[in-house]
Amino acid sequence: MTEALDTEDLWAEFHRVVNMTSRELSDWLRTSAAGERTEELPDHSGTPTGREVLQVLGKRRGDLTDRDEQVMCKVVQRVHEQRRDDLEPVAGQDHWRHRLMDIGHDPLKPA
Repeated sequence: MTEALDTEDLWAEFHRVVNMTSRELSDWLRTSAAGERTEELPDHSGTPTGREVLQVLGKRRGDLTDRDEQVMCKVVQRVHEQRRDDLEPVAGQDHWRHRLMDIGHDPLKPA
């Protein structure tokens, strides 16, 4: 599905499925990476994909790189694989929700 999207459609779909703001995602990545014994530096906390999503959220469409588009495709594809297309709020197991939140999608947040 995502291979057929042009940059404009990919941009729109990415911003539809990434329903967390950059602030919410940044806070989540720092929280999820914090442990009893260690806490990563803010710029290094969270998953690599989550950090890349944050970078994309901070860009304008005209500033996207090929890597940014790959990340956007990956995120859109993952969210669609694990969610219905309507993205209606749905509760699930915590680890499932947290995996999606690591890439900027909170399944409990209204679409």
